[in-house]
Amino acid sequence: MPSEPSPIAEGLPPIRPAPAIPPASPVQVVLAGFIGTAIEWYDFFLYGTAAALVFNRLFFPNLDPFYGVMASFSTYAVGFFARPLGGVIFGHFGDRIGRKSMLVLSLIMMGVATLLIGLLPTYETIGPAAAVLLVVLRVVQGFGVGGEWGGAVLLAVEHSDPGRRGWYASWIQVGVPAGLLLATGVFGATTYLPEADFLLWGWRLPFLGGGLLMAVGMFIRMRILESPVFLQAQSRHTSAMPIVDVLTRQLGSVLLAMGARMAENVSFYLFTVFILTYATGRLGLARDMILYGVLIGAFCQLVTIPVFGILSDRIGRRGVYLFGAIGMGLFALPFFWLVDTGEVWLVWLALGVGLAIFHAAMYGPQGAFFAELFPTRVRYSGASLGYQLASPLAGGIAPLIAAALLEWSGGASWPVACYLIVMCAITALAVHLASETFKQRLERAEET
Repeated sequence: MPSEPSPIAEGLPPIRPAPAIPPASPVQVVLAGFIGTAIEWYDFFLYGTAAALVFNRLFFPNLDPFYGVMASFSTYAVGFFARPLGGVIFGHFGDRIGRKSMLVLSLIMMGVATLLIGLLPTYETIGPAAAVLLVVLRVVQGFGVGGEWGGAVLLAVEHSDPGRRGWYASWIQVGVPAGLLLATGVFGATTYLPEADFLLWGWRLPFLGGGLLMAVGMFIRMRILESPVFLQAQSRHTSAMPIVDVLTRQLGSVLLAMGARMAENVSFYLFTVFILTYATGRLGLARDMILYGVLIGAFCQLVTIPVFGILSDRIGRRGVYLFGAIGMGLFALPFFWLVDTGEVWLVWLALGVGLAIFHAAMYGPQGAFFAELFPTRVRYSGASLGYQLASPLAGGIAPLIAAALLEWSGGASWPVACYLIVMCAITALAVHLASETFKQRLERAEET
C-alpha cells in the first residue's frame, strides 16, 4: 500500500501538532471569579439599595409609608427565597457537567434581569402589574445568584494549593463588598439629581449599567478553564443525583453551614439595607451620609476579608469564624448606640467596625470552610445548598424582621440588636460543632 506523500515533498509546510493549552493559574481563576462575582453582586445589591430608598414610592405609592417600606422589602426578600432553588439546580449541573458553564449561565440571568428592571414601567404607568413584574425579575435575580457563589468559590478552591485555599477563596468573597461598593456608589451618585428627575429616570441608570457590565463579565468568564480537581473526580465517579446524595449523606454538613451563615448574613443586610431605612426614616439622618458610611465599611472589607482568609490558612477556619460571630454578638448593642447618636463619624465608625472587622472575620474563611465540608462529586450542590438555604431565613427576612421589631418597640433599636445577638449565638454553636477543615485534602472525600 503506497505511503502518503510527505508535506515537505509536496512543497507544503510541515504539519505541527496543536500546542497544548497551559493550565490556568490560580491567580487567573481567582481574578476571573472576583470580577464576575463583583458584577453579579452589583446587580443584586442595587436592588436592595433601591428597595430601601425608592421602590416603595414608585411601585407601592398608595400604601401607608410603613406598609410601603414593608412591601418594598418583601419584594427584596423574594430574591432570597429563589436562591436555594438556584443553588439546587445549578449545583446539580455543576456537579454533573462542570463549574464553568454554570457560572456563565448565572451571569447571563443576573445581567438580563437587572437590565429589564431598569426598563420596567412603574405603578403610575401600568398600576399593580408593575409590582408583579418587579417580583418576577427579582426571582430571576435570586435564582441566578443562587448558582453563582458555589461555582465561583469552588473554582478558586479547586485550583489553589492546599495551604492557600482560604486566601484564594477569600478573593471571591471580596467580590461581594466590591459589588456593594459599586452599587452603592453608582446609586448614591444618582441621588444628587433633582428629586423629580431621580424618581422619573435617574434611579434607572444603575440598572441599565448592569447590562453593560454583564458583557464584561461574560468575556472574562469564558476564558477560564474547568477545575482540575473536578475533572479528576469526574473521570472516576460522578453522582447521578448530587442533591439526593447531599441530603442523605451530608445533611449534617449542610445544617452546620446554614447555622454558620446566620450571624454573617443577618448582620450584613442589617448594616447595608435596613440601616438606610432606619437612619433616614427614624433618625432623620441624611441619605448620602448613610450611603457614605456603607461605602467606607465595604471599602475596608476589600482589605480585611483577604486578611482573615490568610489567617484561616494559618490557624484554622473555626477560630477566625468564631471570633467574628462572638465579636458581632458583643457589638450588636454598641452598633445601634453609635448610630443613634446621629454623629457622622460615630455612624461611620459603627459601620466600619461591623462590616470590616466582625463580618469580615466570618466572611473571609467562609468560602474555603464550606467547600472543604463536602466531597468533590457533590461539592457544588452541598456548598450551594448550605449557603443558599440560609439566605431566605437570614438575610432575606432580616430587614423585614428588623422593621417589624422597630415598629413594635415604638422606634427603639434594642429589639433589633437582640435579634442579631440570637443569630450570633446560632452561628457560634454551629461553627463550634463543625470539624476543622483547613488541613485536609480536597480529594479525601472521594475515598469515603
